[in-house]
Amino acid sequence: MTSASAEPIYLAIANQIQDRILRGDLKAGDRAPSTRQITRQWGVAMATGTKVLAELRSRGVILTRPGVGSVVAGFPPQPPAPSSARARPRSGAGTATRERIVEAAIAIADAEGLAAVSLRRIAVELGVATMTLYRSIAGKDDLLAGMMDTLLGEEAWPATRPPGWRAQLEYLARRQWRTYQSHPWLAQVVSLTRPQLAPNAMRHTEWVLRAIDGHGLGPTTRLYVVLTLFGHVRGAATGLDSEQQAERDTGIDMEEWLRVHDARFGAVIRSGRFPHLAELDNNPGVDVDLTALFEFGLERLLDGFAVLIDRRRRGHT
Repeated sequence: MTSASAEPIYLAIANQIQDRILRGDLKAGDRAPSTRQITRQWGVAMATGTKVLAELRSRGVILTRPGVGSVVAGFPPQPPAPSSARARPRSGAGTATRERIVEAAIAIADAEGLAAVSLRRIAVELGVATMTLYRSIAGKDDLLAGMMDTLLGEEAWPATRPPGWRAQLEYLARRQWRTYQSHPWLAQVVSLTRPQLAPNAMRHTEWVLRAIDGHGLGPTTRLYVVLTLFGHVRGAATGLDSEQQAERDTGIDMEEWLRVHDARFGAVIRSGRFPHLAELDNNPGVDVDLTALFEFGLERLLDGFAVLIDRRRRGHT
């Protein structure tokens, strides 16, 4: 949160981390605090943690190392080179394997948003010529599919499935939600209408199809169950993505935004034109939490699937 007299919270946190580096608590090459560590230690949103890391990168305090993540760059930080110099590949900097390209793209998207990802930018990060990337990546669509597939396969699968179709669908949906929470921009990449060649993503589909197999549902219905479930998770995740982008653009989180705009909304709500909205506004227990909203929708969705499966078992259409 920020106030008229205080610096934005992301800057305050960035300054504290930079002080730790200056004191030697964090040394060159050490892993920088992750977004999740920042959210836990300072009690801020994931988007704020992402903005902290982006700020530290812009100062040259930390850097992204493919295959490792964000590490301390050491002091004194070198001033950024002119853009023309940064664009030139570093001789002998290494090969641009598909894995390194995808990892670099994910790191850029996490720090700056999906719009910042380009093959030219990745080439700069890896210290190679842009054209060399095409030996491993067919183009932007192939890159996005690789980013999605990598992230959807990061978490290990359980050795045994949870008991029952409902528990298995709950596991899969929450697994995807955790991935979206860590990488909100992923909601822009996942497509429900144009299947992408991504084996890890296909395993998600296979998991759901196996979970609901043998319950009397036809092929089309089973596919619709998959798409409806995935659509719910992705739909909720678009809120994460838009909120992170808004914080990145404005420097203020949702709570501060609501505080700033409270007076304008309050005048309209108290006008008497929207009595039901006014009732919600006057209830301190009512809050918009994206995870709670995701969980509410998931439970209602599974309730509906349970009714469908029960009807099919009884022989109803």
